[in-house]
Amino acid sequence: MKKPLKLKTPLTEKDIEKLKTGDRVLLSGDLYTARDMAHKRMAEVIGSKEFPFDIKGQVIFYAGPAPAKPGKVTGPIGPTTSYRMDAYTPVLLKHGLKGMVGKGQRSEAVRNAMKKHRSVYFAAVGGTAALIAKSVKKVDIVAYGDLLAEAVRKLEVKDFPLIVVNDIRGNDLYRDGIKKYRKNKGGE
Repeated sequence: MKKPLKLKTPLTEKDIEKLKTGDRVLLSGDLYTARDMAHKRMAEVIGSKEFPFDIKGQVIFYAGPAPAKPGKVTGPIGPTTSYRMDAYTPVLLKHGLKGMVGKGQRSEAVRNAMKKHRSVYFAAVGGTAALIAKSVKKVDIVAYGDLLAEAVRKLEVKDFPLIVVNDIRGNDLYRDGIKKYRKNKGGE
């Protein structure tokens, strides 16, 4: 099995170019969390000074961490279902977002926007929230603290484990995996 690729945020065009669906990645650097309500607010202020962080080259993790226990940086932090952010994603991609992390498939509109704006979608494996939390070294709330668990947070991560689901070429690990399964089972 191929070794995971090590990447650091912010992602560059060179980083994005080499990624293919199915690649395993260990991500280090800053990773921003945001869920539904935060996405709605960010979409309303995109392109203005009110936007909570410099989005160019960044990666957003669709997650809201559980409270940290004493002596821990964060509580368990697992991925949220990604399609809930699909309405807001194309405008964020247009302004420079290079990666997203979540679980589940993306809409056709988002897949097309990823191809057009050269960005990728990563899966974080659901059910591994406690394991994922071990990659988080520091957490700061950067915006929308009133949203509590859904506030935008900046996570400092080291070797955060991910899988490329959608690459810049329009490939889709879920769609292609289903086709391959059906072909192997004689269903296509």
